[in-house]
Amino acid sequence: MRGVVFDGKRVRVVDDLEVREPGSGEVRVAISAAGLCHSDLSVVDGTIPFPVPVVLGHEGAGVVEAVGEGVTHVRPGHHVALSTLANCGACADCDRGRPTMCRSAIGRPGRPFARGGPVGEGRPLYQFASNSAFAERTVVKAVQAVRIPDDIPLPSAALIGCGVLTGVGAVLNRARVERGDSVVVIGTGGIGLNVLQGARIAGALRIVAVDANPDKEAVARRFGATHFLTSTEGVRDILPTGADHAFECVGRVELIRQAIDLLDRHGQAVLLGVPPATAEASFRVSSLYLDKSVLGCRYGSSRPQRDIALYADLYREGRLLLDELVTATYPVEDFEKAAEDAREGKVARAVLVF
Repeated sequence: MRGVVFDGKRVRVVDDLEVREPGSGEVRVAISAAGLCHSDLSVVDGTIPFPVPVVLGHEGAGVVEAVGEGVTHVRPGHHVALSTLANCGACADCDRGRPTMCRSAIGRPGRPFARGGPVGEGRPLYQFASNSAFAERTVVKAVQAVRIPDDIPLPSAALIGCGVLTGVGAVLNRARVERGDSVVVIGTGGIGLNVLQGARIAGALRIVAVDANPDKEAVARRFGATHFLTSTEGVRDILPTGADHAFECVGRVELIRQAIDLLDRHGQAVLLGVPPATAEASFRVSSLYLDKSVLGCRYGSSRPQRDIALYADLYREGRLLLDELVTATYPVEDFEKAAEDAREGKVARAVLVF
């Protein structure tokens, strides 16, 4: 089968991948579509350290092909969106409704793929983010496969599993934006657009989008921005006392500082962009004594089995935009073109299709 593989030096689309059968508590999914997220590109450029060789991709949707022993919530033929959380469901964090903090879901990549022969005989490959959606088939934990209605287009549904969970979840679950709040969103790529629509859904009154590319204004406003700026310098003209919430969606330390400096009293800066692993940010400590907070956020503090179903319903009601996120689709063989367009900011989301 085909898939996108990074060997530590370059990315290639190969056609000799094998994936093992699902074991107990697992599901095999035929991937129909997968969004190209900057996290995939961050593995390639070294921003996110990850063992290689690895099958990339972590934002996908498809059709269940087979289920392992004990799986009852989905069956072959069901449409599913995939999450990256291979959480155990039994630890203290899972029990508290915080599966993004499950230690079994972080830093333990499996190797369900092989090349040059069946799994167990060929060369093993790692699975990225417990998912590897850039393959025609993948095997995931049952908890990662969330059933969705058949009438949701799979290229749109694919984006729920990362960009929507992260961006909308950061607003609703982590920051808990309230009706009437003011929000600043720095960076209007795939994550930033979902933060914008999360703020709109939450009922924020003023939503200021900031992006250096002026061509992004129209799409930012479509997703919920009430104002658009090409730098943070004009934010205080719109919000003289500062913002209740500022979301940094780029991953640059100087923008993290700006997000913190833009806060009103009791404001929150939520960090969603991914800078290099060793990056350090600085800020004026005295400013935090006005009850300001700096919040990290992993995967939108989401509970995928609950949240994916919720976002699917919001989409069907016309309140959550998914189709509009899919700027372009590419056959998997055109991965390099999709990656180039993503790096240059030409797309909200590039989606690979099989």
